[in-house]
Amino acid sequence: MQFTKSDSETLLSILRWRRDVRHFKRDPVNEATLERLRLTMDCAPSVGNARPWRMIRVEDQALRDAVRANFLRCNDLAAAIYNREKRMEYLALKLAGLDAAPVQLVVFTEMDPQSGHGLGRQTVPDALRQSTAMAIHTLWLAARAENLGLGMVSILGPQDIEVLFGVPEGWEFSAYLCLGHPEFSDDTPILHRAGWQENTGTEWPRR
Repeated sequence: MQFTKSDSETLLSILRWRRDVRHFKRDPVNEATLERLRLTMDCAPSVGNARPWRMIRVEDQALRDAVRANFLRCNDLAAAIYNREKRMEYLALKLAGLDAAPVQLVVFTEMDPQSGHGLGRQTVPDALRQSTAMAIHTLWLAARAENLGLGMVSILGPQDIEVLFGVPEGWEFSAYLCLGHPEFSDDTPILHRAGWQENTGTEWPRR
Protein backbone atom coordinates (compact mmCIF):
# COMPACT_ATOMS: atom_id res chain seq x y z
CA MET A 1 0.00 0.00 0.00
CA GLN A 2 1.40 3.37 -1.05
CA PHE A 3 -0.13 6.50 0.48
CA THR A 4 -0.27 9.83 -1.31
CA LYS A 5 0.62 13.37 -0.34
CA SER A 6 -3.12 14.00 -0.02
CA ASP A 7 -3.35 11.19 2.54
CA SER A 8 -0.49 12.75 4.50
CA GLU A 9 -2.16 16.17 4.46
CA THR A 10 -5.45 14.67 5.63
CA LEU A 11 -3.73 12.92 8.53
CA LEU A 12 -1.98 16.14 9.52
CA SER A 13 -5.31 17.98 9.42
CA ILE A 14 -6.91 15.37 11.68
CA LEU A 15 -4.00 15.65 14.10
CA ARG A 16 -4.19 19.44 14.17
CA TRP A 17 -7.94 19.49 14.74
CA ARG A 18 -7.94 16.74 17.37
CA ARG A 19 -8.74 18.50 20.60
CA ASP A 20 -9.53 17.53 24.18
CA VAL A 21 -13.24 18.33 23.92
CA ARG A 22 -15.19 19.46 27.00
CA HIS A 23 -18.21 21.12 25.33
CA PHE A 24 -20.61 18.57 23.85
CA LYS A 25 -24.03 18.60 22.25
CA ARG A 26 -26.43 16.13 23.83
CA ASP A 27 -27.32 14.56 20.47
CA PRO A 28 -26.82 10.77 20.48
CA VAL A 29 -24.06 9.16 18.45
CA ASN A 30 -25.15 6.71 15.77
CA GLU A 31 -24.52 3.10 16.83
CA ALA A 32 -23.01 2.25 13.44
CA THR A 33 -20.48 5.04 13.97
CA LEU A 34 -19.59 3.72 17.42
CA GLU A 35 -19.06 0.27 15.96
CA ARG A 36 -16.68 1.71 13.36
CA LEU A 37 -14.77 3.44 16.14
CA ARG A 38 -14.56 0.21 18.14
CA LEU A 39 -13.16 -1.65 15.14
CA THR A 40 -10.70 1.14 14.35
CA MET A 41 -9.45 1.16 17.94
CA ASP A 42 -8.55 -2.50 17.46
CA CYS A 43 -5.98 -1.35 14.87
CA ALA A 44 -3.87 0.24 17.61
CA PRO A 45 -0.38 -1.18 18.22
CA SER A 46 0.28 -3.05 21.44
CA VAL A 47 3.26 -4.73 23.05
CA GLY A 48 3.33 -8.44 22.22
CA ASN A 49 -0.04 -7.92 20.51
CA ALA A 50 -1.44 -8.25 24.04
CA ARG A 51 -4.21 -5.65 23.57
CA PRO A 52 -4.42 -4.94 27.32
CA TRP A 53 -7.06 -2.19 27.16
CA ARG A 54 -10.43 -3.03 28.70
CA MET A 55 -13.37 -0.75 27.84
CA ILE A 56 -16.71 -0.30 29.60
CA ARG A 57 -19.46 1.82 28.09
CA VAL A 58 -21.00 3.72 30.99
CA GLU A 59 -24.76 4.19 30.55
CA ASP A 60 -26.12 3.73 34.07
CA GLN A 61 -27.00 7.17 35.44
CA ALA A 62 -26.04 6.22 38.99
CA LEU A 63 -22.54 5.29 37.82
CA ARG A 64 -22.26 8.52 35.83
CA ASP A 65 -23.37 10.51 38.87
CA ALA A 66 -20.79 8.75 41.03
CA VAL A 67 -18.04 9.53 38.52
CA ARG A 68 -19.10 13.18 38.43
CA ALA A 69 -19.10 13.33 42.25
CA ASN A 70 -15.60 11.88 42.31
CA PHE A 71 -14.46 14.44 39.74
CA LEU A 72 -15.84 17.32 41.81
CA ARG A 73 -14.08 16.07 44.95
CA CYS A 74 -10.76 15.53 43.16
CA ASN A 75 -11.10 18.87 41.39
CA ASP A 76 -11.43 20.66 44.72
CA LEU A 77 -8.32 18.89 46.00
CA ALA A 78 -6.42 19.76 42.84
CA ALA A 79 -7.40 23.43 43.08
CA ALA A 80 -6.08 23.64 46.65
CA ILE A 81 -2.43 23.31 45.55
CA TYR A 82 -2.47 26.70 43.78
CA ASN A 83 -2.14 30.17 45.23
CA ARG A 84 -5.27 32.35 45.20
CA GLU A 85 -4.77 33.91 41.75
CA LYS A 86 -3.82 30.67 40.04
CA ARG A 87 -6.63 28.85 41.86
CA MET A 88 -9.18 31.27 40.41
CA GLU A 89 -7.75 30.66 36.94
CA TYR A 90 -7.92 26.90 37.52
CA LEU A 91 -11.52 26.94 38.72
CA ALA A 92 -12.52 29.01 35.69
CA LEU A 93 -11.37 26.24 33.34
CA LYS A 94 -13.88 23.71 32.05
CA LEU A 95 -12.07 20.46 32.66
CA ALA A 96 -14.69 17.82 31.89
CA GLY A 97 -17.61 17.13 29.58
CA LEU A 98 -19.39 14.81 31.99
CA ASP A 99 -22.66 16.73 32.04
CA ALA A 100 -23.48 16.58 28.33
CA ALA A 101 -21.38 13.90 26.58
CA PRO A 102 -23.82 11.24 25.30
CA VAL A 103 -21.20 8.47 25.22
CA GLN A 104 -18.92 7.83 28.18
CA LEU A 105 -16.25 5.14 28.31
CA VAL A 106 -14.07 4.03 31.19
CA VAL A 107 -10.78 2.43 30.18
CA PHE A 108 -8.65 0.04 32.22
CA THR A 109 -5.38 -1.74 31.52
CA GLU A 110 -5.03 -5.41 32.40
CA MET A 111 -1.55 -5.48 33.91
CA ASP A 112 -0.82 -9.21 33.48
CA PRO A 113 -2.81 -10.45 30.50
CA GLN A 114 -2.27 -13.96 29.21
CA SER A 115 -2.40 -12.64 25.67
CA GLY A 116 1.01 -11.70 24.32
CA HIS A 117 2.74 -14.32 26.53
CA GLY A 118 4.80 -11.61 28.23
CA LEU A 119 6.59 -10.59 25.03
CA GLY A 120 8.11 -7.12 25.18
CA ARG A 121 7.13 -6.28 28.73
CA GLN A 122 9.68 -8.14 30.83
CA THR A 123 12.06 -5.19 30.80
CA VAL A 124 9.47 -2.41 30.32
CA PRO A 125 6.24 -3.35 32.13
CA ASP A 126 4.92 0.14 31.39
CA ALA A 127 4.64 -0.97 27.77
CA LEU A 128 1.20 -2.29 28.68
CA ARG A 129 0.10 1.15 29.84
CA GLN A 130 1.67 2.65 26.73
CA SER A 131 -0.32 0.22 24.59
CA THR A 132 -3.55 1.39 26.18
CA ALA A 133 -2.51 5.00 25.64
CA MET A 134 -1.93 4.30 21.95
CA ALA A 135 -5.34 2.64 21.70
CA ILE A 136 -6.96 5.73 23.23
CA HIS A 137 -5.09 7.98 20.82
CA THR A 138 -6.20 5.80 17.90
CA LEU A 139 -9.80 6.19 19.07
CA TRP A 140 -9.27 9.95 19.45
CA LEU A 141 -8.11 10.36 15.85
CA ALA A 142 -10.81 8.04 14.51
CA ALA A 143 -13.48 10.02 16.36
CA ARG A 144 -12.19 13.28 14.88
CA ALA A 145 -12.28 11.75 11.39
CA GLU A 146 -15.97 11.02 12.06
CA ASN A 147 -16.47 14.70 13.02
CA LEU A 148 -16.88 13.72 16.66
CA GLY A 149 -15.03 15.02 19.69
CA LEU A 150 -13.40 13.12 22.52
CA GLY A 151 -12.29 14.38 25.90
CA MET A 152 -10.28 12.66 28.63
CA VAL A 153 -11.17 13.20 32.29
CA SER A 154 -7.99 12.71 34.29
CA ILE A 155 -9.12 14.42 37.50
CA LEU A 156 -10.45 11.27 39.12
CA GLY A 157 -9.25 8.96 41.89
CA PRO A 158 -7.93 5.84 40.12
CA GLN A 159 -8.63 3.45 42.99
CA ASP A 160 -12.06 5.00 43.54
CA ILE A 161 -12.96 4.30 39.91
CA GLU A 162 -11.66 0.73 40.10
CA VAL A 163 -13.84 0.10 43.17
CA LEU A 164 -16.85 1.87 41.64
CA PHE A 165 -16.83 -0.39 38.58
CA GLY A 166 -15.87 -3.52 40.49
CA VAL A 167 -13.16 -4.50 38.04
CA PRO A 168 -11.12 -7.69 38.43
CA GLU A 169 -7.87 -7.63 40.36
CA GLY A 170 -5.06 -6.62 38.06
CA TRP A 171 -7.11 -4.12 36.08
CA GLU A 172 -5.68 -0.61 36.45
CA PHE A 173 -7.68 2.55 35.73
CA SER A 174 -6.32 4.32 32.64
CA ALA A 175 -8.84 6.93 31.51
CA TYR A 176 -12.41 8.13 31.53
CA LEU A 177 -13.49 9.32 28.08
CA CYS A 178 -16.35 11.54 26.97
CA LEU A 179 -17.42 11.18 23.33
CA GLY A 180 -19.98 13.02 21.23
CA HIS A 181 -20.69 15.84 18.83
CA PRO A 182 -18.64 18.90 19.86
CA GLU A 183 -20.38 22.24 20.31
CA PHE A 184 -17.58 23.81 18.28
CA SER A 185 -14.34 22.84 16.55
CA ASP A 186 -11.00 24.44 17.27
CA ASP A 187 -7.45 23.83 16.07
CA THR A 188 -5.96 25.41 19.20
CA PRO A 189 -5.79 23.58 22.56
CA ILE A 190 -8.30 25.06 25.00
CA LEU A 191 -5.62 25.47 27.69
CA HIS A 192 -3.51 27.46 25.23
CA ARG A 193 -6.47 29.64 24.31
CA ALA A 194 -7.34 30.16 28.00
CA GLY A 195 -3.77 31.26 28.79
CA TRP A 196 -3.04 28.33 31.11
CA GLN A 197 -0.26 26.73 29.06
CA GLU A 198 0.85 27.57 25.54
CA ASN A 199 1.16 24.87 22.91
CA THR A 200 4.96 24.69 22.48
CA GLY A 201 7.04 22.67 20.08
CA THR A 202 9.62 20.05 21.00
CA GLU A 203 13.11 19.46 19.70
CA TRP A 204 14.89 16.33 18.50
CA PRO A 205 18.45 16.93 19.74
CA ARG A 206 21.26 14.84 18.28
CA ARG A 207 23.70 12.95 20.47
